[in-house]
Amino acid sequence: MRYKDATTSRDISESKAFKDYIKMNPKSQDHSLNASKYIPSGLSRGLLRHPPFPFYTASGEGAWTIDLDGNRRLDFHGNYTAQIHGHGHPELVSAGTVQMAEGTSYPAPPIHESSLAEHLCNRVPSVQKVVFNCSGSEAVMVAVRVARAHTGRNRIGLFEGCYHGSTDGVLVGHEDLPAPDSAERVTTPKPAMAGLPDSATKDAILMRYNDPEAVLEAVRKYGHELAAILVEPIQGAAGMIPAEPEFIETIRKETERFGIVMICDEVISLRQAVGGTQAFMGVTPDITTMAKIIGGGFPIGAVGGKNEFMSRLNAPQDGGIVANLGTYSANPVSMRAGLVGMQLLDEAAIARINQQGQLVRDGLTQVILKHDAPAQVTGTGSLFMIHWTSEPIRDARTVERANPDLGMLTFIGLANRGVQISMRGLACLSTPMVESDIQAIVSSFDDTLSELKQENWF
Repeated sequence: MRYKDATTSRDISESKAFKDYIKMNPKSQDHSLNASKYIPSGLSRGLLRHPPFPFYTASGEGAWTIDLDGNRRLDFHGNYTAQIHGHGHPELVSAGTVQMAEGTSYPAPPIHESSLAEHLCNRVPSVQKVVFNCSGSEAVMVAVRVARAHTGRNRIGLFEGCYHGSTDGVLVGHEDLPAPDSAERVTTPKPAMAGLPDSATKDAILMRYNDPEAVLEAVRKYGHELAAILVEPIQGAAGMIPAEPEFIETIRKETERFGIVMICDEVISLRQAVGGTQAFMGVTPDITTMAKIIGGGFPIGAVGGKNEFMSRLNAPQDGGIVANLGTYSANPVSMRAGLVGMQLLDEAAIARINQQGQLVRDGLTQVILKHDAPAQVTGTGSLFMIHWTSEPIRDARTVERANPDLGMLTFIGLANRGVQISMRGLACLSTPMVESDIQAIVSSFDDTLSELKQENWF
């Protein structure tokens, strides 16, 4: 497959970055070819596939990973922000190891889930009760199901560029968005991939992010059909874009006015503050979905919210009408490690990585200015993302117009210099990181842009 630069029609595999990458990763290349005999394209997770082939991680320690070829990389990817305490944190290893010796799952409820549930209820102001499952995707699926059961309605309000996991009903609105200057606010949902049922798009109401008027228009037209409006207070995959105050306040007011369930997806953004981004922004949703950082490095998902809504998940004899299922839901390893991980992520730890995040964004921005590159950095707290566009970013419409080939070349160039971000530019910090790690990503970005500029990629 050939990957073309949108402007010059150059083959990016001819870049120095790609050639160096292939030289540095011969064992990963061989492993990819062998794995492809048994796994489609050589790996199970679609979002980790990239040209010319992925590097395969062999181990991790603290803020670092080591691949099959022995290349050490600073992990600013964090498994899409999940590894907030890095790799092999001794307290998390101890919690997981002790529990695995006592059993990894049981045929009856484990004693451990109530402790993590209590911690989350005390930590996130809007959460009065919580149930656990195994991923953010499952959490969103259950939250939407509760909203539909509670309201008796079917349609779900989503925002352009949103990513709420891999279930059918939320895999819309990622591509072919209107131009940033378009007056269209409520747009036509389109499937993100093949194989989705027609209901995925028919049941979705798609709105422009950070546009209060889009919310007002959608609710005015479809409020009587909407079971829920599902929103990320910081859009993650769409570009690390924080919700603006008037926008998030409008969602809260309109959902309350029309009896629509407000679901706050904090799978990525919970790390922003002790009580999550919702607490930082001063908004109280009806239901919150959580995952990633709450599992201590193990698979987890959670649905939390007000008693009024969480009571729908009671046992039938207690008036419940929705079941949270799953063989490994609330497994004791995730529960035990998750509690330790959240206790470690106290106010001081969050303040520290948020401050480091600002240093990274400032440093990367200075590099962009130094090279006069058509790029920018978005994000807040310990989250950030590099975009190859100079247009101001408030929503996914501008992000979609960024140059994907320059993004890929940046990802490869950083990987060659011992730094890993996601191939779309999404990145984050972890608690083991120190000042020299911040300096390393800024320096590596500077070197990468120097190389790209020298080869006339921008």
